[in-house]
Amino acid sequence: MTIYQLDAFTNQLYAGNPAAVVPLTDQNTWLPDARMQAIAAENNLAETAFYIRTATGYHIRWFTPTVEVDLCGHATLATGYVIFFLEEKPEADHITLDSRSGPLRVCRGESGWLTLDFPADVLLKSSVQPPALAGGLGGPKPLEIHRGKTDFMVVYATQADVEALSPDFRELANVPARGVIVTAPGTDVDFVSRFFGPQSGIDEDPVTGSAHTTLAPYWGQRLGKTDLTARQLSKRGGYLLCKLHDTPTGSRVDISGQVQLYMKGELV
Repeated sequence: MTIYQLDAFTNQLYAGNPAAVVPLTDQNTWLPDARMQAIAAENNLAETAFYIRTATGYHIRWFTPTVEVDLCGHATLATGYVIFFLEEKPEADHITLDSRSGPLRVCRGESGWLTLDFPADVLLKSSVQPPALAGGLGGPKPLEIHRGKTDFMVVYATQADVEALSPDFRELANVPARGVIVTAPGTDVDFVSRFFGPQSGIDEDPVTGSAHTTLAPYWGQRLGKTDLTARQLSKRGGYLLCKLHDTPTGSRVDISGQVQLYMKGELV
């Protein structure tokens, strides 16, 4: 089987968020779950994506080194790159990927940009900060705390507050969620963020596309905008464009980024 490693949400190598992608289109059936989990653990990347063909397009699944997850943005972006430019090379400018979070669309734009069409998250404002969250993050007092479908989102006053955080990951792992998003207004973009996910096997994720299904609706409402620029402030860094739009089935977020191919190999 072929395996690719790519850097997502960046226009240069050794930045953005690395993901592995394993096409299973030759046999067009899933490997045993334990085998896919073992491959993801061996890769030791934030996510490894596997995909097969379906009657309507493709089906995608994502694994961290320790668990299968319901949604992953950067590995979906990387999978779109593999399908569009390396494997299937469809003539159409969009593909549909079935997933545990429903159908996901990936569109091909100009200059190698790809756009994910993801369902927008629904936030509930929390009046109480869980003890593990307060103890795990430390730093200044946040302005707001929200709970989304899978993550907590903690809002700070300034970009400097987010940059200065030095979490206690052992404590943060006790927060009952997939992970913790921290965010603030940006100095050169609409908003910045970081994502901590020790519960899912990754202390700090370099760039978290799925977190922007939570971030974009919040900042869109707060700033009164539907088109937003975003930067994730990990050591590797990442740059994203977000666009909010409504459909008959609910609110969606377009998340756009670029991808760089790092490696192509063969699983023995």
